[in-house]
Formats: sequence, C-alpha cells, structure tokens
Amino acid sequence: MERSADALADEIAGTLLHRFGKLPADALPRDWLDATILTVRNDVVERWVASTRATQQRGLKQVNYLSLEFLIGRLLSDTIRNLGRDGEVADALRSLGVDLASLETLEPDAALGNGGLGRLAACFMDSLASMALPAFGYGIRYINGMFSQRIDPAGEQVELPETWLANGNPWEIERRDSVHRVGFGGAWQRDDDGRVHWTPAELVEAVAVDMPVVGWRGRHVNTLRLWTARAIDPLQLEVFNRGDFTGALADQTRAETLVRVLYPNDSTPAGQELRLRQEYFFASASIQDIVQRHLHSHGTLDTLPDKAAIQLNDTHPAIGVAELLRLLIDEHQLPYEAAWDITRRTFAYTNHTLLPEALESWPLPLLGRLLPRHLELIFRINADVLAQARTNPELDPRGVAAVSLIDEAGERRVRMANLAFAGSHSVNGVAALHSQLMRETVFADLNRLYAGRINNKTNGITPRRWLGGCNPGLTALLRDAIGPAFTDDLRHIAAARSLADDAAFRERFLGVKRANKALLVAQVAASTGLQLDPDAMFDVQVKRIHEYKRQLLNILHTMVLYERIRARPQGDWVPRVKLFAGKAASSYARAKQIIRLANDVAHRINADPVAAGRLQVVFLPDYNVSLAERIMPAADLSEQISTAGMEASGTGNMKLALNGALTIGTLDGANIEMRDHIGAADMEIFGMTAAEVAALVRAGYRPTELLAGLPELEQVLAALRQGEWSPDDAGRHATLVDSLLNEDRYMLLADFAAYDAAQSAVDRRWRDRDGWAASAVRNVAGMGWFSSDRTIAEYAAEVWQVHG
Repeated sequence: MERSADALADEIAGTLLHRFGKLPADALPRDWLDATILTVRNDVVERWVASTRATQQRGLKQVNYLSLEFLIGRLLSDTIRNLGRDGEVADALRSLGVDLASLETLEPDAALGNGGLGRLAACFMDSLASMALPAFGYGIRYINGMFSQRIDPAGEQVELPETWLANGNPWEIERRDSVHRVGFGGAWQRDDDGRVHWTPAELVEAVAVDMPVVGWRGRHVNTLRLWTARAIDPLQLEVFNRGDFTGALADQTRAETLVRVLYPNDSTPAGQELRLRQEYFFASASIQDIVQRHLHSHGTLDTLPDKAAIQLNDTHPAIGVAELLRLLIDEHQLPYEAAWDITRRTFAYTNHTLLPEALESWPLPLLGRLLPRHLELIFRINADVLAQARTNPELDPRGVAAVSLIDEAGERRVRMANLAFAGSHSVNGVAALHSQLMRETVFADLNRLYAGRINNKTNGITPRRWLGGCNPGLTALLRDAIGPAFTDDLRHIAAARSLADDAAFRERFLGVKRANKALLVAQVAASTGLQLDPDAMFDVQVKRIHEYKRQLLNILHTMVLYERIRARPQGDWVPRVKLFAGKAASSYARAKQIIRLANDVAHRINADPVAAGRLQVVFLPDYNVSLAERIMPAADLSEQISTAGMEASGTGNMKLALNGALTIGTLDGANIEMRDHIGAADMEIFGMTAAEVAALVRAGYRPTELLAGLPELEQVLAALRQGEWSPDDAGRHATLVDSLLNEDRYMLLADFAAYDAAQSAVDRRWRDRDGWAASAVRNVAGMGWFSSDRTIAEYAAEVWQVHG
C-alpha cells in the first residue's frame, strides 16, 4: 500500500508538471484537484476501453438512457471510492502535503440537472455500471445548467448562472469523430421514387463529450455522452471583415443557446421554442448516434431492437420516437410498417408525473414550423392509433379523443406522452401507487387500447453514494456489526434489524448521528451565520419547491407551533430545527412566494428570544447533490407530505430513511412501499389516501368550511393576510391565503389536523430516546429493497432484456 501510494504521488506530481507546467511548491489547490482527477482518470480510461471492447466483442445488447437531466454531483470521491482507491489517493496526496477532503470540496457539482428525475438518472447510470450492464447515458452538456440559487437579504430567490465549467471539466473527453448534424425548419418533399427529402432551413452540429461512469469495485465503466452544439460555420469571416463582429458570430451564438441552460423559462414564445429545440437537438443527436453505432457493429437495422434498448426518461426525449422513424424511412428506405415495428420494439418510456399540466405538449404551428417532417410522421402514427381505437369496444368517442396524439380541445397541440406511449413496447410508472393511478386516471384510455403495456418499476437510489459516500460513520458502524456484504448488495442490510434491540449499538448509532449533525451545523454556520442546536430534532424537507409537495403545509404548521410556544413559553417543548431547501422554477411565481414565506417565517422566529432553544427555521440556498450529501446523514425527521396521489415516487424519502431518519408522510409515491418494508410502526403516516382525495374532489371540496375546526390555523392565516409575518410589505402573502381559502388545490386544510396530530406523535417518539433510536435503526435495515440495483435488475430482465 505504501509503495502504491508513493507511486501514485509521483504520478500526480508528474501530471501537475506535464499538464499544468507547475512544480508542487507552485501549485494552487485547483491545480492539485485537476492533476489528481486526470491521474485517476488514466486508470479509469483503461477500464473504460476494456469495458467497451468486451461489449463489442461479445455482441451484447446495450441500454441507451435518454434524459434531459443527469444530476451526477461531484465525481472524484465517488470514483475513487468505487475503484477502491480512496485510501491510496488520500495517502498519496498527504505525502505531497495536500488534504484530499479539502480538494474534494473544490470540485463543482455538474450543473446537469435539477431534482429527482436527474438524480434518478445518475443513480441508474451508477447501477448499470456496477452491475456490468453495457449502457450509454445521453443528455446535454449544459454550459450553465439550471441556475445557481441565492437568497437575497429580503428572502427572495435570486437566479444566477451556474459556472461549473469555468475551470473546465477534467473528467470529459471530446469525441471529434462523433459529430451529427441536427436540422430545424425548412420543408420536405417526396420524389418520384417515393423517397422523402427534408431540407432544413438551419443546421447545427452536435458534438459528443463523454464522461466515464465507474461501477462498484471498478469492474465495469460505462459512458455518459453529453452533446454540445456548434455552428456549421462558427465564424463568418467575410461578415467579420465588414465590421459586423456580432453578425459574424450569430450562428455560433444561436447554436450555443441550445446548450446554455436547463429548462429555459418557457412562459414566453421564445422560451417555449428554445425548449423544444433543445429537446429535439439532444434526441436527434442521440438517435443518430445509436443508429450509427449499431450499423458499425451489426450491419443491419433489422436487429436494432435486439441489440439496442432506448429508455425515455419522461417525455423530454419523446420526439426521438418520430426521429428514429424518420431515419429508418427517409435515410434507410424502410417501409413505414417495418420502421414502426422496429421503433416500437426499441423504445420504452418512463412516466414521472400524473399532473396533467406537467405532461408536455407542443402547439401544432410551433412543432410544424420547427420539425415539419416529424409532424407529418406524427399525423401518420396518429391515423393508425385512431383507427385502432375506433375498433376497440372499450373506447367511446371521448376515449378515442383521449388517446389521440393531437389534443383538439382549444389550441391544437401534440401530446408527447401519447407519442411516447404509442411508440414504446413498455410504459412504466415509478412506484406501485403511481403505476396503478396511471392505469386508472391519466392513461386510462391508452391502457385500454394497449392493455398490459403499463408496468411498475419502483425507483431506487445507489447505496454507493447515498450511504457509503455520504455517511462513512454509519457505513463503518454497520460493517463492524453485520459484516461488509451490504456494501455489495444492499439487501444484506436487513441483518441490522436485530441491532435495534441492542442498547450498545443504539448508543453508537446515536453517536454517529450526532457527529453528522455537528458537520451540518458547521456548514450552516459558515453559509448563513445561523448557529443551529445539534441536540434538537432536525426536521428536514429538502426537494424541488412545488405546491403539490406541500412545503406550505410544513411552513403553516411551523407558524402554528411558534404561536403555541409564544402562548406557553414554559411548556415542555421538543426542540426542533426546521430545515428547508430546494429551488423554484424561474417562472413558477407561487413556488417563489413559498420560498419568500419560509424566509419571512425564519426571520421572525429566529429573532424571537422566546423561540430560542425551542424552534429554529432555516432555508438553505442552492440545494444540490453535495448539500444533500451533508443533510441526509444529519436528518432526524423526513418530511414526505405530498398530496396523496400526486408524487410519482420520491427518492429523497429513500435517502433520508437509509441514513436513519424517521418519515412523517402521506400514503403517496414510494412511501407506501417503504411502509411495507420498514414497518408501519416505524413511520408516522397521516392524511387522506389517494382514493379519499379523489372522492373529496368529486364531492366538491370547500376549504373554508374546515377553518372553524382549525382555530389556530385560522388565526395564523389571518395574521399572515394582515401582514404580521411581513411587516415591510403587509400585502405580500395575501394572494397565498386567498388561494388556500378559495381553492386549496392541494388540500392543505383537509390534511392539516391529521398532520398536526402526526407531529405531536413525533414529539412523543422523540422524548423516548431509545425508542427513537430503535425505530431509526429499523428504518436503515428496511431499505435494502430500495437500491437502484434492484430497480435496474427489473428493467434489465423485464423491459430491456439485457445482461452483462
């Protein structure tokens, strides 16, 4: 080990010299980081090439995972841990006078995603590599990504560009031989031989930039291929020489706009067009690449479904269905029927939402203007779908209209979920309840038309990052107590369940939790100046800010709790730290208002001496993977309180439980399956079921009628409306109160009393220190089934038919 560390130290110093022209004495911390990554990458590249060659030589079927997001987080610590070289790298750097832990904090989080969908894609890529299943992930190499969130002194979200590429990305390799042209606009025509020619008005080049995805123990390395964009003619020299410097670079600027940000604000026509252009750009480049690689390896497209599986991660890449069909027909002269059969057998689609407004659709004029040939093919597909639907005895005219790829109500729009559904042989939800509701609600008519196509694949998380990486103290404790088998197969963590009854183990477990909380306390103090109480209950709700996730329910209850403390300051209060984090989409005004309210509440409560030692509130800005890795191990209580039937699955719930947090939550998403595996006694479940929510909607929900039975909440809402929580702007939150009293779409008032009772039960649990610790241990032990390895094994066997 010592010789290996010495040799590695020499390699790192050599990289520092030959790549950056610096001696150790002159190197800055960022130089050391890049030199370390490049040195480790040498080992990775050798394994990467060997994995790729083995896949080709064995003729294995390959998974192609198309996702607009990959929230991969920092890669150095993850990579060296998966290689089993973390100790060696730490020793080598120590001999050079450098601290690995300090270097790791310098690596930026790749700005390639926003929330759960992107993090799920990253977990799946980790599992695919760890299980040695050949795979490519396809996405966009965003220059600035989602956005960097700051909270200004007034408590409002401020969006700034992510600058993760400011110093380059030493993990990536540009593939100059993998370049594809992507067209927009123009017109198409059919020649005398029946061959269709599309002549785009605009062409850009998609250039592949690859990053390695290292599996557990370094046995296999897959590829994350991200597309960047460049103009065919980046500099129009003649225009430049005329003095029109801006015009000379206009094509390149337009191309770079495609890869500038994730989810551009689509509340304007220009933003909406950019988002569609982005989606087609990455889908087209990816499909072209898959077809090209398949032809290179196998020679004929007849075998494409046998050698390539394409998984659509939500509807963002759904235009890929029409793109593959176009390539097969227009470029490779296959008959429509044969091309459609190949397309359908190649694609599979994962749905992530039941909210109708979140199911993507595009106005016909926009799609027709940007992608005229694709719209024609969509019409052709739709003709077949409607013909089949009209012969189905289970579908009445309303049902036929519902399965159409074209929404004819009002502005005519192309329904991308219907296109993905029709063009895939498998359509899956991501939790048992979600898949059931897909069959019964949003996709009920498509389910009647394509019986058996919907299946369930409950989400999972990679234990490499979300236990081994973020919680080394708990990992070491478990390894000592039950052996190391769980690090290779998380199902073995079930052996820890009996340890809940071991007083000595519980004490060590609480010691690890306390140490993790102290680390978070230090980080919060450094970033916000607020000193948290590490002995208080850390009550955590961290996720994308959205009304259905009901951060507002949590905030309103916090306000009620504060008023109770003010009324009885000498009461026996359980000390709590209410911790919120998450980003609101730039165009989502109500979500931004919820963030502002959270900060208004924090300002008032944290400044009140009466609340000191009893209640603190903090909103941590710029939630990302690295911050999550600090929060998850420190959390005591996990808030999973979405309106039942609206959260597809959730994965934050899994990460928090795996790290020993108890869940307070509704019977929604994967909470239901977590209850089945952990045990109902070790979770605090409250509120209406999805069926009860639906029944209340049908009966006519009237939120104001509930207020008489909720006097404390009524008083808080009145104070909020009158400006007591926003003295600088008395009317700031009036519209928020109005929306609750007049509509309350997500039924906060209907669930408030049950939530309040559940929080009181949580307090009683917390006072029983041993009982709390035992429940927390059983939560950890019950999470083995929620590994993304299990999820990927199900996809591999039941959807993709792939093996390593």
